[in-house]
Amino acid sequence: MPLVLTRSDLIGLVQPAEVVDAVERAFADLSDGTAAQAPLAVAALDDAAHFLPMTAVSRRAGLAGSKLLADVPGNRDRGLPAQRSVLVLVDVDDGGPVAVLDGGLPTRLRTAAASAVATRWLAPPSARVLGLVGAGGLALEHVSALATVRPLEQVLFWTRSDATAATFAERTAARHPEIKVTRVGSPESAVGSADVVCTLTPSREPVVRGEWFHPGMHVNVVGAPPRPDHREVDGAAMARSRVVVDSVSTALGESGDVLLAIAEGAIDAAACRTELGDVVTGRASGRRAAAEITVFNSVGLGLLDVAVGRLLLDAARAAGRGLTVDLSA
Repeated sequence: MPLVLTRSDLIGLVQPAEVVDAVERAFADLSDGTAAQAPLAVAALDDAAHFLPMTAVSRRAGLAGSKLLADVPGNRDRGLPAQRSVLVLVDVDDGGPVAVLDGGLPTRLRTAAASAVATRWLAPPSARVLGLVGAGGLALEHVSALATVRPLEQVLFWTRSDATAATFAERTAARHPEIKVTRVGSPESAVGSADVVCTLTPSREPVVRGEWFHPGMHVNVVGAPPRPDHREVDGAAMARSRVVVDSVSTALGESGDVLLAIAEGAIDAAACRTELGDVVTGRASGRRAAAEITVFNSVGLGLLDVAVGRLLLDAARAAGRGLTVDLSA
């Protein structure tokens, strides 16, 4: 019988290094053909709410899964998250329901882990300073995930909100007392002194500009929702960088950072043909030179939700968490 796992059930079940390794294997499986992604499609009656079923199957996990993502920007005015989701997992062989999970924590974990995998393969080995543009729900998970692949010494972060800044600084200090955490006054300050940068905003207009980039840096562009008119970095940022994506089809269909840069003539579609899974498996190269600037662009893959769902499901069973429900009764 399937297990229903609430948000509180999922807290503290897995360690960041476990999640990063699971996500890295999922990228490799996608490259090897032992996992598959359904094309990302959007259902919408108007621009106020987009509903995206993110579906994938993993032989390694023994699961197929679909996360229904609701992207409702107006929720911010209601005091609710702009993005809400639920993850359904079924057995890969017989299709029987296995679990239903609140999608918030799996999404944050897999997004940060994907950035960590990209950082492992694309950032300079000497990277010690992390810059964060945005300090909301994704930020702390990014610090924890990236700390598993590089020995971080300092985090420079920018946010407009004093309350968000205070919460992020407090939680990061509690989880990572060895890392110096500093709020800076602008996105440019978070970028200019960092070895690795993560953009974590739901922005519609660029908050990071390519003119701020310096040789040897790596940037994870992962905050914008899967909407073709939203972007966090400008065309110059894409043009100055070697771009690696989570999925070519997803990037060319739903990533505003990619599509708007192409529309402006800053890059062409051929510049976005390298997938991270191919880097992990050696079909494509990782960092090619010390001075190379690299960008990992992602709007998220359902396969990563399945991989992280497997981890959380196994850990929840071992810990005796969740509610078993007979859906066929």
